[in-house]
Amino acid sequence: MNDKLPPTPAPAPQPRNPLHGLTLERILSELVAHFGWPGLGQRIPVRCFTHDPSIGSSLRFLRKTPWAREKVEGLYLFMLRERRRAGPR
Repeated sequence: MNDKLPPTPAPAPQPRNPLHGLTLERILSELVAHFGWPGLGQRIPVRCFTHDPSIGSSLRFLRKTPWAREKVEGLYLFMLRERRRAGPR
């Protein structure tokens, strides 16, 4: 009996995916720095952003809730587009 599993192929490179290589913690931290907790809670009205928010509690919620994570990732992409449109400052 062979106990070795075949090697897992490396993930395909995603040069055009702006989320590739970013952790959820970094995405959330950048959103909080840009919008603040109140602004983030207005844009994505979930309790972890509006009532005693913290990075840790928000990460736990987002990792268990796919629809909320998709909203956070979408808002992050929107923020990146807006930054690009504004140009260098």
